[in-house]
Amino acid sequence: MALFHVQGVPIGVVAIMLATVASMGGFIFGYDTGQISDILLMDDFLTRFGQCTVEGDASTCHFSNVRSGLIVAMLSIGTLIGALCGAPTADFLGRRYAMVVECGIFIIGVVVQMASISQWAQFAVGRLISGLGVGALSAAVPMYQAETAPKQIRGTLTATYQLFITFGILVAYCISIGSRVIDGPGSWRVVVGIGIVWPFILAIGILFMPESPRWLAKQGRLEEARHSVAITHGIGFDAESKDTLVEREVEEIRSNVEYEKTFSGGWIDCFKPGNKILYRTLLGMALQTFQQLTGANYFFYYGATIFSSVGLNDSYVTQIILGAVNFVCTFGGMYVMERFGRRRPLIWGGLWQSAWLFVFGAAGTAKDPTTNKGIGQLMIFSACMFIWGYAMTWAPGVWILIGETFPTRTRAKQGALATAANWLWNFLLAFFTPFIVSSIHFRYGFIFASCNLLGSVIVYLFLYESSDLTLEAVDMMYNDPNCLPWTSGSWAPPGYSSRYDLVAQSKASDAKEPVATQERVEKSGE
Repeated sequence: MALFHVQGVPIGVVAIMLATVASMGGFIFGYDTGQISDILLMDDFLTRFGQCTVEGDASTCHFSNVRSGLIVAMLSIGTLIGALCGAPTADFLGRRYAMVVECGIFIIGVVVQMASISQWAQFAVGRLISGLGVGALSAAVPMYQAETAPKQIRGTLTATYQLFITFGILVAYCISIGSRVIDGPGSWRVVVGIGIVWPFILAIGILFMPESPRWLAKQGRLEEARHSVAITHGIGFDAESKDTLVEREVEEIRSNVEYEKTFSGGWIDCFKPGNKILYRTLLGMALQTFQQLTGANYFFYYGATIFSSVGLNDSYVTQIILGAVNFVCTFGGMYVMERFGRRRPLIWGGLWQSAWLFVFGAAGTAKDPTTNKGIGQLMIFSACMFIWGYAMTWAPGVWILIGETFPTRTRAKQGALATAANWLWNFLLAFFTPFIVSSIHFRYGFIFASCNLLGSVIVYLFLYESSDLTLEAVDMMYNDPNCLPWTSGSWAPPGYSSRYDLVAQSKASDAKEPVATQERVEKSGE
C-alpha cells in the first residue's frame, strides 16, 4: 500500500525504509570521521600514543604532524582501497550482501583499535581496516539507493546518505564530550567501541530490504526485479504483474540491460571515450575531488584543534555547534536538490562557500584570533555559514550524482573510481593539513575558497542536469549530441517537448489520467 504520492506516483513505505537503512553506511562514515578530532585531545589517548617530555603527564604530551596526520589519514587510505574493491564485490554478491560483508570488515577494524594499549601504529592500522569497510560502503550505498528508489524522490532518498553522514558526525561529537570525563582509556575506547553498533544495524536491516532491480535484471532475474520495483511503489504482490507503472519501468530496465549487453563493462571500459563513458568517469572523479577541496573536512577532522587556536576555552562545544549546523542544514539540502535540480545548487553553493572561506582566511590572517575575541567570533561565524552552504549543496549533491550519472554496465566501477578520488583527496588533506597549517596558518582558507570557485566553473561547463529523469534517460541525455550541459535542464527523451512536459506527462500517466499517449510512453523507453 502506498504511503504517499509524488507527482501522482505512489511511493511505498519500503522506499523510505531502504533509504534509511542503507544510509547507516553514511552514519558509519560520519561517526568515524567525527570521533577522531576529539579523541586526539583526550588526556589518556595523548599519554598513551603521543610524544611526552614527562611520562604520564598529558600537559607535556603532543602529537607530531606526522603521527597525528597518519592516525587521522590511515582511515582514508583504507577507504581508497575499499572503494575500488567495493565495485566488483557489489557486482558479484549484489548490493545488499556486499554491504553485509563490508560491515563485518569495519567491525574488525574497530576491535583492533580498541585493543591498542601503547602502540599508536596499532590504532592507525585499526583505522586502516575500518576504512576498507567504510570505503566499500561509500561506493555501494549511493549506488543501491539510486538504483532502487523511485525516480520522483531519487534525489531526496540518495541525499539521506549525506544526511546520515552529518548525523554520525554530530553523534560522535556528543558522545566524545560525554566520555571525556571518564578516567583512563575508557574516555576514548567508549567512543570507538560504540562504533560497532552501527554496522550491526545496517547488516541486519539491509537483509529485509529489496535488492536493486537493475542488478537483478542484469542477472536475468526479471520477476524479482519486478517485485523490487513494485514494493518500492507500495504495490501489492497480486497487482504488480498488472500494474502499468511497474510494467513500464521494468520494461525500460530490461531494454536497457539488453542494449548494454552489446558493450563490455570492465575497468578498462570506464576509460573509453565512446558514449561519453570516459567523460562521465572524469566528471565523477572531479566532482568527488572538489567535494573534498571545498574544505569541509578541514573543520571536521581538525575542528577541535582549529577552535582551540582561535582562543576558545571549550572547543568541544563549538564542534557540536558546527556539527549541529551541518546536520540540520542537510535537511534543507534534501529539499534544495529535489526542488532546484543538481546544477544550480552546486554552482551557487560553490560561490557561497568560497565567499565565507575568504572571510575566514582574511580574518585569521589580519589579526591574531587568540588575542582578538571579535576576530575569533567572526571566524566561527564564517565557518558556520560555510557549513550551512556546504550541507545544502555540495555535501548531498555529489553523492546523488554519483548514483545517477553512470550507465548500468559500468555504474559500480565508475562509482568506485569517483569515490576513490574522494578518498584519495581525503587522505591528502588529512595527512598534510597539519604541515600546511603550521606553515601558512589561516591563509589555508584562501586555498579552499579558490577551489570552491573552480568547482562551480566545472559544474557549469561539464555537468548535465539529471533531475526528474530515470537512470536510463540520463544515459540517453549524455549521449545526445544536441544536448549541452548548460541547456540540459530542458532536455527530455523523444516524445516530450521539455523536462516540464516529461514531468507533467509522467504524472498524468502514472495517475492513470488520459494525457500521455502510449506512443510517448514507448518512445521514452527507446
